Amino acid sequence: MHPAPLTDRQEKTTDMLTLRTGFEIELLAPAGSDRQVLADALAAARDGAVRRSFHSDSEPSAVPGVGVFRHLSPAFDVVDEAGAPVARLVDDVTIEADVARTRAGHRGWYRVLCDDARLLRLVERHVDPDAPLREVLGPVARLVGTRVELLGGAARVNDSAGATIAVAMPLPGGRERPCEVVTPPLVSDHEATLEALLRPARELGFTVPAEAAVHVHVDGAPFRSPAAFANLVRLFTRWREPLWDALGTNGACRRLAPLPDELLDLVEHPGLTWAEVASGARTVGLTKFADVNLTQLVAVDPARDTLEVRILPGSDDAGDVVRRAHLVERLLLRCLDSSPVPPPDTRAVHDPLGALSALARQEPVR
Repeated sequence: MHPAPLTDRQEKTTDMLTLRTGFEIELLAPAGSDRQVLADALAAARDGAVRRSFHSDSEPSAVPGVGVFRHLSPAFDVVDEAGAPVARLVDDVTIEADVARTRAGHRGWYRVLCDDARLLRLVERHVDPDAPLREVLGPVARLVGTRVELLGGAARVNDSAGATIAVAMPLPGGRERPCEVVTPPLVSDHEATLEALLRPARELGFTVPAEAAVHVHVDGAPFRSPAAFANLVRLFTRWREPLWDALGTNGACRRLAPLPDELLDLVEHPGLTWAEVASGARTVGLTKFADVNLTQLVAVDPARDTLEVRILPGSDDAGDVVRRAHLVERLLLRCLDSSPVPPPDTRAVHDPLGALSALARQEPVR
């Protein structure tokens, strides 16, 4: 899947990104391959190394009484010759349509499952991602004073009262193929840096899956003010349809949603302090699985200090990614202006890209 490029007019305005920007680009390894193959290729090209780690995620549970299962899956951190991060390659549970179910336990890979986020963080802190399935939960068993139970091809640790702490099971067939390429924050040469990651992927037969998206992260601190935050909310609520049209958002992408209506009502209250805005935003059902992830801006103790825009379409072409990110950047910079972002005008219906470009330039709406 390759989204249509932006117009020539937009290409000509794009020189480079100016903000420190991180990218998450969703790809799919060809059948019989996996994300470690790309990790090894990226490391070899830089005389670097691949360090195995775990990636934490969650998905709905089929077990009665358990809402979600949280799990750790195989991830691969690529570093260059000096040990600097190049990219992190992880699974993405939203990628399903193109993933044929094959035999479980590819290369002996496994997942560690738990029904409690706090316990899973504790487990991750103590286990070795390079350990084989039968041994990986040993440190957890020693921590709680029990032993590892081997159940067929799985391993389980219960506490002394018989409650399950964690289970290690063979990785479901096909889950070795989804490959989300997560970059460190890039401060310059964004397109060249991305192309150096994506070109080897294309050469190895990696493709863009049906549900793919590109996520863009920028530093969150500048947006922690009532005016800037209100403009973000106005942009991603009132301009939602023009944004999807101009960026070519993938309608098959999962985990996208509009911001809560209550959030727009909140930011339109005059005279609120940032503390009041942030506190109010935490009560309206804000989630990371929206068109824009604002949760870290309003969190009391943010896990990472970023604003995440999640509506760019999947792509394996660095130029396409940067062109769309450039439009997003210009709009985010507009949100830092103290003047309120206006509602879309009639132009947004028939020329959404033109209307958004005018908004970024602060031209008056018609």
